[in-house]
Amino acid sequence: MPKLQPVRILVVDDYEPWRQWVSSLLSKQEHLQVVAEVSDGLEAVQKIHLLKPDLILLDIGLPNLNGIEVARKISKSAHSVKIMYVSNEIDAGVVNAALSNGALGYVAKVDAGTELLPAIESALRGETFLSSRIKGLKS
Repeated sequence: MPKLQPVRILVVDDYEPWRQWVSSLLSKQEHLQVVAEVSDGLEAVQKIHLLKPDLILLDIGLPNLNGIEVARKISKSAHSVKIMYVSNEIDAGVVNAALSNGALGYVAKVDAGTELLPAIESALRGETFLSSRIKGLKS
């Protein structure tokens, strides 16, 4: 039986220790592969077109282009990529704006230790995932 190709993931966050933690967590999952880490919204758009990841883990607060704008730009050209937000931002307006751009979910960073892997699995199935602390916010 042939081995399945790993899911290719791009980690986008401006805080390097966070990106490294996420990459380390995902590297322990045989079916997940981090193809790159980027710290900037414009660089993220370029890497998405260059590397064609299956999934993007995207922060909201990024230099040069915020995560919501990144999603808007790539939703027009990279239709097959799945987006999962992972952010400290848990304001209802921001969460709703983020999800209105086709993202499959939103994980509060404070909950990532227990919720990031289930969120990724949910996104890969095409299902929406919201962090437990976000569920009550979405209108």
